[in-house]
Amino acid sequence: MSTTPRTRTRTVVSRALLVAALGAGATACGAGGNPLATAPYDAADQISVSGPTEAGKQADPDKPLVVTAEGSDGRITDVTAVDTTGRRVSGELDADGARWHSTSPLAAGAHYSVTVSTEDGDGAPGRKVLTVDTSKPATLKRLNVEFGPEAGTYGVGEPIVAQLDQPIRDKAQRAIVERGLRVESTPAVQGSWYWVDDKQLHYRPRDYWPADATVEVRSNLENIRINDQLWGAAAKPLTITTGDRVIALTDAATHRLTLYRNDEKVREIPVTTGKPGFETRNGVKVVLAKQYFVRMKSTTVGIAAGSSDSYDLPVYYATRVTWSGEFVHAAPWSVGSQGSANVSHGCTGMSTPNAKWFFDNIHEGDIVQVVNSAGQQMENFDNGFGDWNLSWDKWVQGSALTGAQGSPQGDTTRLRPQSL
Repeated sequence: MSTTPRTRTRTVVSRALLVAALGAGATACGAGGNPLATAPYDAADQISVSGPTEAGKQADPDKPLVVTAEGSDGRITDVTAVDTTGRRVSGELDADGARWHSTSPLAAGAHYSVTVSTEDGDGAPGRKVLTVDTSKPATLKRLNVEFGPEAGTYGVGEPIVAQLDQPIRDKAQRAIVERGLRVESTPAVQGSWYWVDDKQLHYRPRDYWPADATVEVRSNLENIRINDQLWGAAAKPLTITTGDRVIALTDAATHRLTLYRNDEKVREIPVTTGKPGFETRNGVKVVLAKQYFVRMKSTTVGIAAGSSDSYDLPVYYATRVTWSGEFVHAAPWSVGSQGSANVSHGCTGMSTPNAKWFFDNIHEGDIVQVVNSAGQQMENFDNGFGDWNLSWDKWVQGSALTGAQGSPQGDTTRLRPQSL
């Protein structure tokens, strides 16, 4: 989901019963006879609550909250319910002010402050603040969430990952989970979660993250009812920052890689990409890791030892962009073809000095995009971070809140062979 002006996921809380009835307000007179000039009157004797508000008593965390105005002279103008952690309950107020009801559930084992604002027939404001405690769930089965990547600074293409320890297949339950996962960025951007499979969600903005942004991620699912047997657990929050907007664009037809920083061209490098039968993937990839040294063996990508295409070589300044083994790396053996022909087994090769410069100027989370290759399109999810190859319209369809169904879209098994 997205929020404006700050990127956020909505708070999700589990349902509880709290029925409050608000009676007609007594007329309040302010200075000069103007009822609107006075402070809100105490509406204590006009509020009745079916859910317990007495100390030591707890409300059932599995029923909705409803506030009703009694009588014909008064009406409800606003209701807010917030717990001690700052989680708010969403709600809707009828047009005539006679009834307010929650549209999101309350958390179990929580302490709520419920503020009811009123207005009597003369327009004088009233207010009453109630406190409500909800009971803890009887079950001990919990849904744990772990956020990734690790805290640190990344490129503007780095997606946020939420890994669940229990599969969630039902769309309504997915919506509960998704509302509880909050993402806020400064500067603010529009963004949304996407259900990659039953246990993993990715979050990305509509466009890349802004440069020099701060992204804060947290879960509000603690003690939230997901289903009859599953409740949310506490989760460790995550904060990452972004650096410059770095995009490395490789044109396989012209055999050139051009690096842009903050939309300015920095350097153009002659390269070689995949030869026929081993074409480099087209599309947007995200830098997964950097390794100064990798020993690359053709057997890891299914090329039999001893064949004309087999290899076993030490490779330096290797920047990984897929888990299946696609890198940007030093290839001193192909310098004669760099800038003029594609002779690799799928990687993007360049001279050792150029590879060192690239290695020093690229970072995890930066964008590496390949165009005009005869290769297949970069996978969306099961071979690294191909998230950006989905249009925004397609991306939001993977949300349980805004999409058609939020169904599983591939797996996230990470294979680690190397191509050359």
